[in-house]
Amino acid sequence: MAKFLKPYPADRKGKKVVLESTGELQEMACQVRRDVVRMLTMASSGHTGGSLGMADIFTALYFRVMRHNPHGFREGADEDVLFLSNGHIAPVWYSVLARSGYFRLDELESLRKINSYLQGHPASESGLPGIHIASGSLGQGLSAAVGAALGKNIDGDSGDVFCLMGDGECQEGQIWEAAMSASHYGLGNLVGIVDCNNQQIDGEVHDVMNIEPFADKWRAFGWNVLQCDGNDIEDVIAVTEKIRSAEVRTGPSVILAVTVMGKGVPFFEGTMPDNTNWHGTTPSVEQCQEALALLGETSFGDF
Repeated sequence: MAKFLKPYPADRKGKKVVLESTGELQEMACQVRRDVVRMLTMASSGHTGGSLGMADIFTALYFRVMRHNPHGFREGADEDVLFLSNGHIAPVWYSVLARSGYFRLDELESLRKINSYLQGHPASESGLPGIHIASGSLGQGLSAAVGAALGKNIDGDSGDVFCLMGDGECQEGQIWEAAMSASHYGLGNLVGIVDCNNQQIDGEVHDVMNIEPFADKWRAFGWNVLQCDGNDIEDVIAVTEKIRSAEVRTGPSVILAVTVMGKGVPFFEGTMPDNTNWHGTTPSVEQCQEALALLGETSFGDF
């Protein structure tokens, strides 16, 4: 029977990691992808494509951009908060949380197992450090982020709220209700990041339910719209810093981050013909070994 490890007690959490160089960040993103591939192979269940595609964004946020404290994230006044609305890509979030010092690396082995803290979608009731709400019913995360951003404004808290979403998820009406609320309340401390990979479980986003003109829709709802290459860590950092360096932030901002589903492992990548099935398919042991060989070892070590 597998042994499941509890997260660090409050007084023994790991040390927060800040990576200063682009090379270190890229190496960490590579390690995060290695974690994701291993976790999903061991679980034989989960979502490969989106988890790999978002590794660069999560790495940029947790190891450079965000002000966050693994030692007391729930009490973190004047710190940043992240909500993952497209909760099915939880493996990439679990990896960066563990490597940021929120809980032990060897906990990653328990993904999707009974009694594990690492459920298939993030679950706040599990007590896992770093998770504020359960998520996975698509479209709901932005509403929670709006509430958190509004609360920070009321409290005079200087922290920002980040909400990660999928482009297919933006077919949901609740996204746009939340977007309207954020603009109405002038939430300059709210930053949405949309994973624009044009892939969802039933095919390409524009075929399932076209969301274009996407940027214009956000602008019409009163958001400041920026775009970046979501698989370029320097670009992700530059666009977030542009938002945060503004003298006055009168309304919410959204970053449309173009990514490749399965990025980092060519035979998982969504740009390959007929590869949309990697949305919710996991690697075989052989594919895992091949993927790890392609990703190469990193100095951050295995879990």
